[in-house]
Amino acid sequence: MPKRQLGFHHNMDLCIGCKACQMACKNEYGLEAEVNWRRVYPFREDPAQPERNFISVACNHCEDPECARVCPVGAYTKREDGIVVQDHDKCIGCRLCTMACPYGAARYSPTERKASKCQLCKDRLDAAQQPACVAACPMSALKLIDLSTFDEPRAVRSVPGFPNSDITNPSIRFTPPVASRQYRRES
Repeated sequence: MPKRQLGFHHNMDLCIGCKACQMACKNEYGLEAEVNWRRVYPFREDPAQPERNFISVACNHCEDPECARVCPVGAYTKREDGIVVQDHDKCIGCRLCTMACPYGAARYSPTERKASKCQLCKDRLDAAQQPACVAACPMSALKLIDLSTFDEPRAVRSVPGFPNSDITNPSIRFTPPVASRQYRRES
């Protein structure tokens, strides 16, 4: 593992599902309609619970990225800060990365006939700015973290429905929603 491992922390208790993070990413990179590097999904651990929760995911900048392992042209590399980057010019559009990633992070563009993915806004980080998705979150539910110093007692490596984190050791942590909130009608 590199000295630093940058990644994301998603606090599901704070997320309101507004998709500002998803749209900020799309706008920052001018992504076409079919391509979303960050996606926000409804999350329900227990369908009987009345509250709505959401999960926001993008590339997890894994310790052992499957995309890099299967790419026949070596288009994927890992920076010293743990960010998995793709050399888009090297991509031949074989889609092996899109099939290998257990998180669906690499996305295929039918227009370009190539794959692409979140690169954790590496250029913004290099300019001492936050990733576009993090900067856009009105609830501060999404944060940039360094796993070597991250310390959030309620944070977990996985939530129900998330692929097995032992496969690639993803660099995302979740603060799951409070298990049971009670709502009561006032008479």
